[in-house]
Amino acid sequence: MALDRITLSTFRNHAETQLDGTRSLNLLVGENGAGKTNILEALSLFAPGRGMRRAALADMASQDGAGGFAASVTLDTGDGGAPVKLGTGMAAERPGRRIVQVNSAEATAIGLGEWLAMGWLTPAMDRLFADSAGARRRYMDRLTVALEPGHARAASRYEAALRERNKLLSDEYEPDPAWLDSIEAQMAAAGAALAQGRARLLGALTARLAELPETPFARPVLTYQPGGALTEAELASQWQEGRRRDRAAQRTLSGPHRDELGVTMAGKNMPAAECSTGEQKAMLVAITLAHAELAARGRPGVLLLDEVAAHLDPVRREALFDRLRASGTQVWLTGTEPAPFEAILEEAAVWRVVDGRVERL
Repeated sequence: MALDRITLSTFRNHAETQLDGTRSLNLLVGENGAGKTNILEALSLFAPGRGMRRAALADMASQDGAGGFAASVTLDTGDGGAPVKLGTGMAAERPGRRIVQVNSAEATAIGLGEWLAMGWLTPAMDRLFADSAGARRRYMDRLTVALEPGHARAASRYEAALRERNKLLSDEYEPDPAWLDSIEAQMAAAGAALAQGRARLLGALTARLAELPETPFARPVLTYQPGGALTEAELASQWQEGRRRDRAAQRTLSGPHRDELGVTMAGKNMPAAECSTGEQKAMLVAITLAHAELAARGRPGVLLLDEVAAHLDPVRREALFDRLRASGTQVWLTGTEPAPFEAILEEAAVWRVVDGRVERL
C-alpha cells in the first residue's frame, strides 16, 4: 500500500472522516452526492497543482465549518523506512493560501511530487480530446510531473516569465530590449525543460502502449506537436526574432504554451476527437493504465478512478481489474453499488459513503 490513515476535516461534506487499513485496491461505494469523489479530490491534493477538480481552496472548505479544512495521509515509501506523514489544507484566517506539511515541517505543493506519483481519471475528462489545447497541455504536464517531479518547477517558472514578457509586449511604451533579453533567457531555460519533459513523457507512453494488445482497450497513437523550438538557444532566438510580430499581437505567439497533444486511434487512423464516446473512453483508460505502470517504477504511485468501471462492459472491466492488480500502484475506485466490482470485492478494502460519513464494509 502507499497511503493509509487518511483523515479529512471540514473538507466539503466531510466533517471528520478517517480511513484506515487501506489495501492495494480500495473501493468507495455510495449514492451520487454522498461524498465519494470528495475523498478522491482530497487525495489528489497530495500531488502538485490544484487537484482533480481544479477548484479554489475556499470552495473545498465545508460550509458548516469555520472556513478552513485539513487533509492528512500516512505514506509508506516502500523502502523499509518510517512512514511519512503528509498534510495539506487551508486555515480559515488565511483564505486562499495553501498549507503543505511533510512530517509536520512546512513544505511546498510542488515538493509533494518528490514523495508520490499521483494520477486520476474522472468523468469530466471524457471531453479531453474535444476540449481546448490548454486542457491537453495541463494533462501532459500532470502526467509528466508524476514521472519527473522537477517538471512542475519548470512549468511554474515558464508561466511566470511568460506573463512578464506579455506584460512588456502589451505596455504602451516600447519595452527595453535588454529587459526583454533577460526575460526571454528565463523563459528559454524553463521552456526548453518544459517542452523536453513533455516529449519524454509521450515517448515513454508510446513505448509502453506499443507493448500492449490493441484490445480490449482501444490503442491511442500519441504525438507531441511543439508550439515552438525545443532547445534553450533556439527558443531565445525565436522570441528575439519575433518581437515585432509579438508586439503587434501584444502576446507571445510561439513557445511551449502553444504545444498540442495529438491523439489518433490506432487501426482507424482517426483523430480522437472524431471517435465515438466509447472509443474515446477506452483510449483514456489505455493512457491512464500505461501511465500508472510507468509512474509506479519510481516513487509510490496512487491512481484515482472515479466512476470508471460502471461504463465498461464485463470484458473490459475484468481486463481493467487485471491491469490494476499488476500495476504496482495503489488504486482508489468509486461506484454507486458494489455489483460492478464483484471480481475484486474479496481483495479490496471497501467503504460505504453516506452523507460525508464512511463505514468499512
